[in-house]
Amino acid sequence: MPMSHIIENTDTLDSIRPGARTAVRTCLNIGPSDRVFILSDEATAAIGQALAEESESAGATVSLRYLEEFGQRPILAVPAGLNDAVADFAPTASFFAAQSKPGEIGFRMKLRVTMNQKYQVRHGHMVGITPRLMREGMTADYDEVYEITQRVTELVRDSSEMRVTSDNGTDFRVTFSPDLRWVPCHGRYHEAGQWGNLPEGETYTSPANVDGVLVANVLGDHFSEKYGVLDHPVIFHIESGIAVRVECADKDLEAEINDYLDQSENGRRVGEFAIGTNTGLTGLSGNLLQDEKLPGVHVAFGNPYPHSTGAMWTCDTHVDVIPIRTTIDVDGRRIMTDGVFTPEILA
Repeated sequence: MPMSHIIENTDTLDSIRPGARTAVRTCLNIGPSDRVFILSDEATAAIGQALAEESESAGATVSLRYLEEFGQRPILAVPAGLNDAVADFAPTASFFAAQSKPGEIGFRMKLRVTMNQKYQVRHGHMVGITPRLMREGMTADYDEVYEITQRVTELVRDSSEMRVTSDNGTDFRVTFSPDLRWVPCHGRYHEAGQWGNLPEGETYTSPANVDGVLVANVLGDHFSEKYGVLDHPVIFHIESGIAVRVECADKDLEAEINDYLDQSENGRRVGEFAIGTNTGLTGLSGNLLQDEKLPGVHVAFGNPYPHSTGAMWTCDTHVDVIPIRTTIDVDGRRIMTDGVFTPEILA
């Protein structure tokens, strides 16, 4: 790794090493036979280094590279130099541990698909990761996360309809198609081609239809780093699976969201519906990467992860939106009240 990126603050490294150990050893099961390609950036160098050191400690061969080596941010397409670096290294596992810049989501999606499908790596996707998340979400009990995620997935995979409500105005219905798969993200990616967003804990699908109102307190993509927990919630009015109207007391943010949704075909279409299952989390951090795993739900407009869910359409953008303290009824059966799973789910 370039010497300019070596982190001198050992306190920072020491505080994030337990989370790095979980990512490397528990989530990706990295060992001596692995070749681990880690892509980080200047802002996230400490985490990239911790992942590299833990991978080396597990016996793996490691290549730690930084986005700034391959082009000026934002990077809008996979640089040829990065493609060459990955091909030359021939990884068996990989991490993307870097911050999000406006416009980079298309690049990230193409890179992840290449890593998973062409190179068949086990991949930990950690866009927006911070030391706080390494200390919180990455130190959760991942045996518990695995069990609850599997339990919730089994409960919902054959469901027809859910209703999601909250005291602050969220009230929408979701219907599901048997042709679209639920994907459990339980934090164990031990087989070639498997991947997940770390910290982990959710199960998701692409819904058949969504109608109603969603009041969001956290937004995804670059909005997460820019705004954190929103000072003014954003209200999404959804009809037949399309965000037909967006409202926010912050009119600049409202305009910014509308511009984002309109930049791509299908950008206003609901592509993802998910239930967070990381019961080690108790409140919002303002960082989408962790907050979407908080027990509750989130919805994303745009890309439906067609390779995973079986959706027959796609989109170049994907922005998650998170309501808080939700109550979930699955085909009339309550599984969560005010953001807390019912006892039978946790048993």
